[in-house]
Amino acid sequence: MSNLPPFIAPARFTDPVAALDQVKRIYDSSIAHLRQAMQRFVAGDDSTGHVRACYPLVRIHTDTVSRQAIGDIARLSYGFVAGPGRFETTLTRPELYSNYYLEQFRLLLQNHGVELEVGTSTQPIPVHFSFAETDHVEGSMSAQRRMLMRDVFDLPDLAAMDDGIANGTYNPSPGEAQPLSLFTAPRVDYSLHRLRHYTGTLPEHFQNFVLFTNYQFYIDEFIALGRAAMADPNSEYVAFVEPGNVVTRRVGLPAEAGDALGVPPPRLPQMPGYHLVRADQAGITMVNIGVGPANAKNITDHIAVLRPHAWIMLGHCAGLRNSQQLGDYVLAHGYVREDHVLDEELPLWVPIPALAEIQLALEQAVADVTQIKGAALKSIMRTGTVASTDNRNWELLPDNQPQRRFSQSRAVALDMESATIAANGFRFRVPYGTLLCVSDKPLHGEIKLPGMANHFYRERVDQHLRIGIRALELLRAQGVDQLHSRKLRSFAEVAFQ
Repeated sequence: MSNLPPFIAPARFTDPVAALDQVKRIYDSSIAHLRQAMQRFVAGDDSTGHVRACYPLVRIHTDTVSRQAIGDIARLSYGFVAGPGRFETTLTRPELYSNYYLEQFRLLLQNHGVELEVGTSTQPIPVHFSFAETDHVEGSMSAQRRMLMRDVFDLPDLAAMDDGIANGTYNPSPGEAQPLSLFTAPRVDYSLHRLRHYTGTLPEHFQNFVLFTNYQFYIDEFIALGRAAMADPNSEYVAFVEPGNVVTRRVGLPAEAGDALGVPPPRLPQMPGYHLVRADQAGITMVNIGVGPANAKNITDHIAVLRPHAWIMLGHCAGLRNSQQLGDYVLAHGYVREDHVLDEELPLWVPIPALAEIQLALEQAVADVTQIKGAALKSIMRTGTVASTDNRNWELLPDNQPQRRFSQSRAVALDMESATIAANGFRFRVPYGTLLCVSDKPLHGEIKLPGMANHFYRERVDQHLRIGIRALELLRAQGVDQLHSRKLRSFAEVAFQ
């Protein structure tokens, strides 16, 4: 027999706020049950039996393909199911996702005019995902006691958190509901915990617009900009968060509960994250992903569950054209994917299109920051195909074999991360873009040397970063509804954005 939390009967709602309140009741009851049982288990109590608590779920039933929405809602690419049937998804962390869930619930109600059913699913919550941020209970148990956990609690089950829905390979069994969301609750929880580990900051601090870089120089400049913003009483940003959850509030604003818990880590995490926070979560997060496509896939796999409005890669590249100069910009409008890390999830025959909204914002941002307009902009920025490789020393291959492929693809630049960032954005329906800066030209004898590289970094990092920030500001100003377009969604898509 399982030791379960008090039963909360499923209920139907036509009010999204009431539906979310029911989700919170179920989730809070389940988490409290697991935490209390874990406390007893750590204390040596073996009388609990098998402890189980399950995620809340939301479900709708429709019997028609038609939608009731009109006006702006009817033009959205999300918020509705693909046809008649039963659709559901498990939910987690309603305090973190409250605004997101409310928006998805509201759109479902307006599009279909049916009730939302909220109840308790049959999907167990792994006990590890119930721990509070400050809980470290496993460290106080012996190895033998930790082994016994699997007899008492549900542990993470990888079969319940794969990416089949996002990859378009998931086929429900006969009688099983169709999915409402790209991610199940266990998949979301898994990534939220990974984000803490890799970036050194809580998921709560992440903003809806994300910059990626592969150089600490950019992060150093972002830190300087963030701290300057906190010293400006008129800044639109209300806080700046650094690894270890170290929070600096804008001058004149009081500290909030939990700020004092932040402690700088003794060493930076693998992919440190920094957050310029706005009150509406529409600020800017920047992550140093390090070098290589594996890192790029890893971090975007996890940030995707936060459903950001856009992410952009700011990095360095090898210029492949003799006409390019060090410091020139490359705006990617296509990608040659020789990074290989997504070959199983996203076959190479799938095109990764440029997104007009992102492209226009990046081009405008370059013009705004450099003050170079019109045709003259081409003197410092080239739009073209970027090749991404998983071989950092591709130049050393015998007879420089990649040159022919790069020439045939018409590539103008080469790096290691951009195609992965773009492809995972396409895969997870997150608007994406890439603006690179030429840091060397190995095909033309201009390789990175310490003195030249240092001069280049001093000259370009500040400008490049400001262009990225400006592009995100332009995207935020135009409205996110245009960003989440049908270009990123299939003909049989889940309802949740």
